[in-house]
Amino acid sequence: MFNKILIANRGEIAIRVIRACKELAIKTVAIYSTADKDSLHVLLADEAICVGSEKSIDSYLNVENIISTAVSTGAEAIHPGFGFLSENSHFARVCSECGIKFIGPDSEVIDLMGNKSKAREMMIEAKVPVVPGSEGEIQNIEEGILIAEEIGYPILIKASSGGGGRGMRVANNSSEFKAAFNGAKLEAKNAFGDDAVYLEKFVANLHHIEFQILADEHGRVIHLGERDCSLQRRNQKVIEESPSFCLSEQMREKMGKTAVRAAKFIKYKNAGTIEFLVSGENYYFIEMNTRIQVEHTITEMVTGIDLIKEQIKIAYGQKLNIQQKDIVLRGHAIECRINAENPKANFRPTPGKVSFLHVPNGFGIRFDSLLYSGYTLSPYYDSMVGKLIVLGENRVEAIKKMRSALSELIIEGLDNNINFLQVLLYDTNFVLGKFDTSFIERHLEELLKKYE
Repeated sequence: MFNKILIANRGEIAIRVIRACKELAIKTVAIYSTADKDSLHVLLADEAICVGSEKSIDSYLNVENIISTAVSTGAEAIHPGFGFLSENSHFARVCSECGIKFIGPDSEVIDLMGNKSKAREMMIEAKVPVVPGSEGEIQNIEEGILIAEEIGYPILIKASSGGGGRGMRVANNSSEFKAAFNGAKLEAKNAFGDDAVYLEKFVANLHHIEFQILADEHGRVIHLGERDCSLQRRNQKVIEESPSFCLSEQMREKMGKTAVRAAKFIKYKNAGTIEFLVSGENYYFIEMNTRIQVEHTITEMVTGIDLIKEQIKIAYGQKLNIQQKDIVLRGHAIECRINAENPKANFRPTPGKVSFLHVPNGFGIRFDSLLYSGYTLSPYYDSMVGKLIVLGENRVEAIKKMRSALSELIIEGLDNNINFLQVLLYDTNFVLGKFDTSFIERHLEELLKKYE
């Protein structure tokens, strides 16, 4: 097994990796920016090295400094977590060239799946269903309008690179297409350094379902069931569940086999996620995330499998000791993303000092977070400060447990979205499963009226 791993990330995912490494008796190296010198991941790691200023480009995206730190500390592998460099093929390639194991897929696969239009082409070749759309990148507005009229409006214009809901615009007709096209390209260029876009048919009333994949370096590929990530705001996930309440056992089996086939087709290795849009009995591939996901926790809760440990073991060259028949989903898990933001002020991020923190606990409750009492949250990074996860015997019990856990979670000193999450959890439509990816946007005004 590896003797030492560098974690090229920050916050709760860096802490999560450190904990897994400790259980595997692996030494850890944390990197941090000047703004993160007092962060929990810095305090918990065996070694911690400052790699740059508060600007991500100078620190958490600074490939040269990170690689130099790995070499100088004797780290044999790098875990990129999610975000930052986790889907950066150049970084994965540099790791390989420097004799450092990148805990993730090969750089070629990251390239392939990172470009959504190319990924779409590959999935068509693999006979995986995709949303009707363009065959590749759209070069100009005129070409886009012609293809949009063939597919039929409304049309979704999507960035070929990146993710997180950025670089996406909807056009309901040809008169809206130009502004949507230019807006998507500009946002994609600013967010990812690549303004390439492609088109998909915009399908309403959808569920966002993703299948967790594990693939070793010896050809074994399995899935660990699905997560329902339909409750979103501006294409950012808010609450996730596993398993999905909208899939039958037959549908789950069919989609799971499709996800495995997709991963095998591209010769995928390590942990990844195949994402689908589901409408009734139909499902469509939308993208593959070539990294661990924020919401990996709920899969861990229902399967009992530590995904970070599996990532590390796979990267070391070990064979998966789990077969598909071993995967059984037990109970129902829900995750709420805890953000330092003000829902009443258009969800504006609210950095500041945590004057008091009380974390809920009890049977089937887990809180992954970077917070501690006295910690000052900087304004330079993502506003997500933690993830509250519960496991219940069924969905109803999980909802009740999450309501209770949220009521016990106290974060003083920072505005947060805890009460807004409670509003969602008590909403009749949520309880009955009558929601889709656009639910929060459609009902935001009435939801905020209930918010205190």
